[in-house]
Amino acid sequence: MNFADSEVVASIMSEIGVETTNDEMEADIIFINTCSIRDNAEQKIRHRLKHLRHNKKQNKNLTIGILGCMAERLKKQLLEEEKLVDIVAGPDAYKELPILLREVEDGHKAINVLLSLEETYAEIQPTRLNSNGVTAYISITRGCDNMCSFCVVPFTRGRERSRNPESIVAEAQDLVSKGYKEVTLLGQNVDSYLWYGGGARKDFDKLTEDEKASSVSFANLLEKVAQVDPTLRVRFSTSHPKDIHDEVLFVMKKYDNVAKHIHFPAQSGSTRILEKMNRTYTREWYEMKYNRIKEVLPNCGVSCDIITGFCSETEEDHQATLDLMRTCEFEFSYMYFYSERPGTLAARKYEDDVPEDSKRRRLSEVIEVQHEVSRKLNAAQLGKIHRVLVEAQSKKNADEWMGRNEQNLKVIFPRSTYAIGDYVDVRIEKTTTASLIGVGVS
Repeated sequence: MNFADSEVVASIMSEIGVETTNDEMEADIIFINTCSIRDNAEQKIRHRLKHLRHNKKQNKNLTIGILGCMAERLKKQLLEEEKLVDIVAGPDAYKELPILLREVEDGHKAINVLLSLEETYAEIQPTRLNSNGVTAYISITRGCDNMCSFCVVPFTRGRERSRNPESIVAEAQDLVSKGYKEVTLLGQNVDSYLWYGGGARKDFDKLTEDEKASSVSFANLLEKVAQVDPTLRVRFSTSHPKDIHDEVLFVMKKYDNVAKHIHFPAQSGSTRILEKMNRTYTREWYEMKYNRIKEVLPNCGVSCDIITGFCSETEEDHQATLDLMRTCEFEFSYMYFYSERPGTLAARKYEDDVPEDSKRRRLSEVIEVQHEVSRKLNAAQLGKIHRVLVEAQSKKNADEWMGRNEQNLKVIFPRSTYAIGDYVDVRIEKTTTASLIGVGVS
């Protein structure tokens, strides 16, 4: 989401004649787009600001701005404690950046962290930053209404709202015309996308009959984007388990160009902890929904998010998470230990009572189980052929390409005569925990 937002910011700045540069020492304006989901993300930003003190000494006219979630959450501290910060702009205030810059030019600090019920930046054509010309992101929703007790996003990004479907399809069409081969539909919770003609998102049962008749669900939108071009691979992220409906699965099954991968965050394998997290489902329900995905889409890759050491988590709860991971066999997972975020329900209501050494030890065990599962699943691909979109040169070997298959797994293979943007059938001859390695057969 932050990367997609940065592309929106770059587009807005280009309209007032400001160009991007890859050399920070050349920059007259530096915007740091931030995240507040985990404490380590905020600490990285603070370290980055300390580093930029040198830039400020070298260029007295340098303007430094903090954008995004951290800006909204820590607006006062950033302006008063971090003396070199000139602009603080929340995730719904990017259109105001030209005005904020003028305030700085007049000698003032500038701030706008107002959240919106309507802003989606639908009319902004993003400037593709550091693009490989092959893959791109399209934001379809902003904000979140789920109110998971551990998550700060509803407070830093505001209420959920969906973007006009015509603008999404038009952006996909424009990317195809420019040679892009893959788009990822982005949102805090893409599956709850619902467009009914404007305004803030409403629950379907609260729509008028006219609104219902003209509404566009996520399944409808996914189909519209899939129909843009049969050679355009379509992905989406992130999903909430409660909103992955059969209609979405059937669209994925119907269209060959919709990648067979679902990011399906469990967060925990313990029903008790899931209830404290306000995830709205039980362990048993999650497994049922996972099995439904595999029933409709047997070859669908499923990835996960796991948090260890959430408030009051016991060893029994932890073992339930390990058991879920072995049962569902996720292709890969994003795994973290819990860090309390100020302002969340968990921070207000629950004690962060699991010792950090226990959190870290449990995280290590979660990572090891995921490695075991990944090695097993990847080894099962030996000898099989995967359709791979070439994205970039391999980081470890200049004579190899890196691409991803439908299940979003990295595939490495010799460069041969292939080029970035090609679809290549690759026969898998070797595997690691994180990658499939093979040779092109097309």
